[in-house]
Amino acid sequence: LSDFNHMNVFMITFSPMDRHGYFSLGTSCDYSSTVARDCEMLIVEVNKHMPRVFGENLIHISEIHAIVENHIPLIELKDKEPSDKDKIISSTIADMVEDGACLQFGIGSIPNSVALSLANHKNLGIHTEMLTSSVVDLYKSGAITNRKKSIHKYKTVFTLCWGNKSLHDFIDDNPSVESYPAWHINDPAIIQKNDNVVSVNSIVEIDLFGQVNSEYLQGHEFSGVGGQRDFMSGAFRSKGGKSFLAFHSTTRDDKRSKIVPVLSGLVTDSRMEPMFVVTEHGITNLKGKTNSERALSLIELASPR
Repeated sequence: LSDFNHMNVFMITFSPMDRHGYFSLGTSCDYSSTVARDCEMLIVEVNKHMPRVFGENLIHISEIHAIVENHIPLIELKDKEPSDKDKIISSTIADMVEDGACLQFGIGSIPNSVALSLANHKNLGIHTEMLTSSVVDLYKSGAITNRKKSIHKYKTVFTLCWGNKSLHDFIDDNPSVESYPAWHINDPAIIQKNDNVVSVNSIVEIDLFGQVNSEYLQGHEFSGVGGQRDFMSGAFRSKGGKSFLAFHSTTRDDKRSKIVPVLSGLVTDSRMEPMFVVTEHGITNLKGKTNSERALSLIELASPR
């Protein structure tokens, strides 16, 4: 990993030092914990608003070259109220999630809506790349216990966190929550060790072969590839696992279909990777289908317009 992540100087925000001399990366373990241990100079920006999180994201003061302080509130991601389309899609997915499933949610209104739809489930677990505010609501409902997991049992684990202040407060100094580097959390070989992994992610568009674009919009790349492929692969390998790509069948203005003959941008997921594809018009499983079958089943999920 050091061949790809080595930096001369790395500066990152940490929570304040504890009485044992350790700082926590809080919301951003991802690649940061790897780079912090391999760079030539580590500069720590201490922010009292950064939550202290357990796991493999703690750096000792002896590893740090310089410290500055900047106590400002963390940027919050405000959740939107689920739309009618979101509720239809999330209900379809929730009906297919069993008690005891281990969940990964991507970012966006649909994954958040799915989480809200699972409030009456039991013994759910969390092993996710991104931890979002919807998980707090699931905890409050009693749906999450992590007791059915095979690895990181009784623990909610993630590699980065983006949400509101209630989420930051929830993960702060919480022994049931741990953060690990992306090379661990996103490794399909690690993900598959849990049974009944359920992966829920959003996409920009999908073509009639099943190729997916999740990062390119209106001629520009707006996102990285993220962990979508990792969790699709891990869920497929998991005993009883399921992966869902969920999206509205049309753009916000309802003028363009997101199910297209040819992608407008980059291929994030190759045609053989998607499993369940869901829109407000239904659901299909692309696994094992021929090209013709894929096209016909995806057309069924498109807007009648």
